[in-house]
Amino acid sequence: MIALPPLRGRVQRDAPLAPVTWFRVGGPAEILFRPADADDLVALLAGLAEDVPLTVIGAASNLIVRDGGVPGVVVRLGGAFGAIERDGDGFIAGAAALDAVLAEHAAAAGLAGLEFLSGIPGSIGGAVAMNAGAYGAEVKDVLDWVEIATAAGLRKHSVPELNCRYRHSDLPPRGVVVRARFRAHPGDSAAISARMAEIRANREASQPVRARTGGSTFRNPPGAKAWALIDAAGCRGMVRGGAQVSEKHCNFLLNTGTATAADIEGLGEDVRAHVKEHCGTELIWEIIRLGVPA
Repeated sequence: MIALPPLRGRVQRDAPLAPVTWFRVGGPAEILFRPADADDLVALLAGLAEDVPLTVIGAASNLIVRDGGVPGVVVRLGGAFGAIERDGDGFIAGAAALDAVLAEHAAAAGLAGLEFLSGIPGSIGGAVAMNAGAYGAEVKDVLDWVEIATAAGLRKHSVPELNCRYRHSDLPPRGVVVRARFRAHPGDSAAISARMAEIRANREASQPVRARTGGSTFRNPPGAKAWALIDAAGCRGMVRGGAQVSEKHCNFLLNTGTATAADIEGLGEDVRAHVKEHCGTELIWEIIRLGVPA
C-alpha cells in the first residue's frame, strides 16, 4: 500500500475517475487526493516517495483515463484553488478556476485581452501546463508569472523559465501549478462582450460542445489543420465500438454513450493510421492519455 505523509485534504483510495472526465470513461485512481490548500499540496509532494507515480488532473476536459485506471497518486485541485482576484491591470487566478470564468471576470471589469479564454474548456492549471490557445492567442501571450508547488515548496516562475511553445510548457519535475497572473488592458465593454459572444457562437456552430468529448484530439501539424487532414482521409463519422469521429468537427472524438476508453483511444489511433497512409502526416495527440489498459 502506498504510504502518504500526514495530510489535511481528502484522500480516497480506488476512486472512480470516469465521472469527472468529459468523456465519462476510464478506471479508478489508486489514490485520489484533493489538497486542502497549497501547503497541504507541498506536504504531499515532499512526503511522497519518488518511485510513486504522481498525476495531476484539472477539469479533465482533454483527458482519456484508460480503463485499467491510474496507478499511484492522482491530485485534483478543488475549491481552495479556484479563486480569481483582480490585481491592477490583470488577475491572479487559482489553478482550479475555469478558463471561461476568468474571461468573464475580465469582461465584467472592462479589461480586454483574455476573451480567447472563453473558448478554451478546462481550468487555469491545465491551460498553463499545456500553453493552451484558441482564436489567435495562447496563454503565454497574457501570462506574467506562475506559482508552482514542488517538494521544495512554492515558487513563482517567470514565463521565460517555462519555455512555453505550441501546446507545451516545461514545468519542474513533479511540479503542480497553484496559481498564475494574467495581464489585460482597458477595453470597450461592448466590444469585449461582443467578441466573447462571437467565440461562443463559433464554438456552438462548429464543435460538438454538448457531447461527451475531449476537445481537439490532435495538434495542428505545421502549416495544416488536423481536422482537414482527417476529413480528407475519409475519417469523418468513423466508428469504433461506442466511439465516433464527430460529423460536426472531425478533430473531435465522441463517446456516443457506450464507449470504453479503449474504444476512444483505439479510434484515435485508427484516425492517425488513415491520415498517415493518405498524406504521410503523423498526427500528434493533443488529448492527454493516462493510466493503464483494462
